[in-house]
Amino acid sequence: MIKLLIADDEPLVQIGIKSMLDWASLGIQVCGTAANGQAAFEMIREYSPQIVITDIKMPIMNGLELVKASKDAFGSIPLFIVLTSYEEFQLIRQALSYQVVDYLIKLELDADSLKASVGRAMERLEELTASQAYRQTAGRPLLQNYQDKFFMRLLHNLFDSREQFEIQVRDLKLDFGDSCYLASHGEIKSPLAGQMDPEKQAKLYSSSLQMIQEILGKHVPCYVISLDRVHFGVIYHFKTMEQCDLEAVYKAWDNAASMVHNYFNVQLRAGLGSGVDDPLKISGSYQEARQAFNLSEPSTSLVPFYKVTEDSYKNSFNISLFKSALTRAFEEFDTDVLYETLTEITDLFLSHPGRCLQAVDGACNILYLAISLLPEGEDTIREIFEAYPEGYRSIYAAPDVLFVSQWLNTLRDGLCDVLKNKRKTYKDHVVSNVQKYINSHLEDRLTLNEVSAVFGLSPNYLSVLFKKTCSMGFSEYITQKKVSRAKALLLEQDLKIYEVADRLGFESAFYFSKVFKKVEGVSPREYIQSHVHTPNPEHHPQ
Repeated sequence: MIKLLIADDEPLVQIGIKSMLDWASLGIQVCGTAANGQAAFEMIREYSPQIVITDIKMPIMNGLELVKASKDAFGSIPLFIVLTSYEEFQLIRQALSYQVVDYLIKLELDADSLKASVGRAMERLEELTASQAYRQTAGRPLLQNYQDKFFMRLLHNLFDSREQFEIQVRDLKLDFGDSCYLASHGEIKSPLAGQMDPEKQAKLYSSSLQMIQEILGKHVPCYVISLDRVHFGVIYHFKTMEQCDLEAVYKAWDNAASMVHNYFNVQLRAGLGSGVDDPLKISGSYQEARQAFNLSEPSTSLVPFYKVTEDSYKNSFNISLFKSALTRAFEEFDTDVLYETLTEITDLFLSHPGRCLQAVDGACNILYLAISLLPEGEDTIREIFEAYPEGYRSIYAAPDVLFVSQWLNTLRDGLCDVLKNKRKTYKDHVVSNVQKYINSHLEDRLTLNEVSAVFGLSPNYLSVLFKKTCSMGFSEYITQKKVSRAKALLLEQDLKIYEVADRLGFESAFYFSKVFKKVEGVSPREYIQSHVHTPNPEHHPQ
């Protein structure tokens, strides 16, 4: 449930607010009451409420000071609704500048106005939660594996263009402004893994990977990417080629390997690729790292690519040759393309029976793509290989090309069955996440090309999918949501019409007013005049 805190120095007001609504029916729990701002601040720290209703005038710390202190300490959540008197209009203006959700005049407070105000707070909370979860890099983001998908495309050169890459970098708030990158491919191996259930294995792997990430990050700047429950990738980055510190990389790796072995009794091994000067060349370094990985052992845990012979490098599988078909199959849930592509790859492997390492490499690449690009990818793959004694990880010990081809056929048939049965669910999942993305980026100038690039979809596919699922077009949905947000801004935050237009990414106030009237039937000015609660003519300057 959503937690709500009430802060007011008048006990009758506290009691009145608590009893005015059936909070439980709204999905809200009143987690406490405070008689001053300082006490409220400590309760926010202790109980982490999502919404706070606070009086502006309180002893020790007033409501405005509480709002500011909370924003500085905790960020955009909790959201605030302030209680005020008629004569406190200047304080109201200051509160609105802190982006409080609403203000309520005590003498006019009733159940309807309180419920409406709390409803606006809950809508804002949903938007903020979506936006924060979307950008969250720890745990599961709102768009499942969004950052993992980005790095998977980067490691395998699956971006359609540099523009698509740059859009996703910007949206994820990642930094790829350096001029030297090295990729690594690693494995976490535990002698006790076979005795653990899947949940314990996953916990061991995630704990080990978290420690690896922390230790490596203390020594060298890097990104660590989970591939499956035993494999991971690392991208090291340095300002320039001249500043590329390989000694620091080796030292960081040795420290990480030693530490995770001591804590979790696991062993690490990895391969390291050569340095490249462009992030879109990282895939080349990663392919080198995968080849070097085949030469690694626990006693020589990090093997650089220069130790790889020409013959062993020929064992690499260039998955980018199939990138268009594979990304379309996984992103658009196209079973026909998926079946044809995996069959073609299997036939290619069978035509070269002496290239077992290359076949294993290719199958593993496809495995990592499926885990990363499909909703609930790891669970789906694990179910497909339930009949295999080692599950999907049996591919790592494949004895010959025939085994690889049989494994790949199992993957192909299983994925096609899953996608056929869950195609509508998966498509709804995509559209739902696109909607949440739009809702958390309403202040941007959203275009079909940019949003489709963020999700790795073709603009035409996203447009058709969106209209079919939502019964309205992509642009129409954005317009509806922007106008809905504009209505809140016009009434709650004392903004001028041109300021609202600018904040929501409209090209001009004139165009914004035109769009607003088309949706609402009235102009923004008429809308304000019909909803204004105060006679003060300065409240909504035009």
